[in-house]
Amino acid sequence: MKRKISRKKFITDSVLLGAGTMLLSGFLPKEKEMIMTVNGPLEAEKLGFTLTHEHIMADFIGAAKYSRSRYDADEVFEVALPFVKEAKAKGADAFIDCTPAFLGRDVKILKQLADATGIHMITTTGYYGAVNEKFVPSYAYNESTQQLANRWIEEWKIGIEGTGIKPGLIKTSTDKGPLTPMQRKLIQAAGITHLATGLTIAVHSGDGNAAFEQLDILKEQSVSPEARIWVHAQNEPNKEMHIKAGKLKTWVSFDGVNPGTLQMHLDFVKTMKENNLLNRVLVSQDSGWYNVGDPKGGDFKPYTCIATQFIPVLQQNGFTQDDIDLIFKTNPGKAFTIKVRKQ
Repeated sequence: MKRKISRKKFITDSVLLGAGTMLLSGFLPKEKEMIMTVNGPLEAEKLGFTLTHEHIMADFIGAAKYSRSRYDADEVFEVALPFVKEAKAKGADAFIDCTPAFLGRDVKILKQLADATGIHMITTTGYYGAVNEKFVPSYAYNESTQQLANRWIEEWKIGIEGTGIKPGLIKTSTDKGPLTPMQRKLIQAAGITHLATGLTIAVHSGDGNAAFEQLDILKEQSVSPEARIWVHAQNEPNKEMHIKAGKLKTWVSFDGVNPGTLQMHLDFVKTMKENNLLNRVLVSQDSGWYNVGDPKGGDFKPYTCIATQFIPVLQQNGFTQDDIDLIFKTNPGKAFTIKVRKQ
């Protein structure tokens, strides 16, 4: 049964999409670009320094056995809180939790963390098709592409799981190309959802072939490459593919920064800069991960490597403050702006 929403609440809470712009309750002019956080809409220019691909929690049990009863939400919050506080203290203003449903998404915990730290926390809609579709719910195989998209659109319209918290992006994933029928279906559903909501599509991609196959699928739906983020582009060693993707104006995300990958990520980002494509680059860490099933979540990885190690490496290699601000402030604001992007 659909929850009825009063006219007053609809006007107060709804985001009206039209011609690629957003009008919020009549209080903001149409030209304002907006991003959706767990605490509601935020002007894109106020997003600030953003960690564009991180996680609070993950449960790798698979969709068939996934259950909230498998973890203590209070414990997850207590474990994650000092790490999010540390990220905030090191300069992070915004945190995009890229965890999809059936893999550890818990928007109540995200809102708790946002409220406790003052960080802008953003969550997802969508399903995760990689790892041989382990995290895809069984009903997805029987439903049409439109029916799947309707589920995600509904989360945008009324909020996730009765919380009223709305997603700020579509997160899905594929293995290496060629894509399976289900993985193609997920990308098609993401395209439908984008056209209905303006939410950006972030796709975990097994390799460059998969990334370009995704663009072909979206092109068939008249969805612009600008609406798609190539997640885990660092897993594709062929830099020519990164350059090609950047020239198509899709977002290229190198999001595995950690102490052991500093040189690799530097090389990737330098290549994009040398080709005048730094304005298509996102960089993050893919860190965190309270791992459900491990005592106290296991080995939780901090969110500070970019601030303490990678930015100094960039500076030592000729990247200016303007370059750094472009990667971590300007680009995220543009990438996650809620806007229908058609080609």
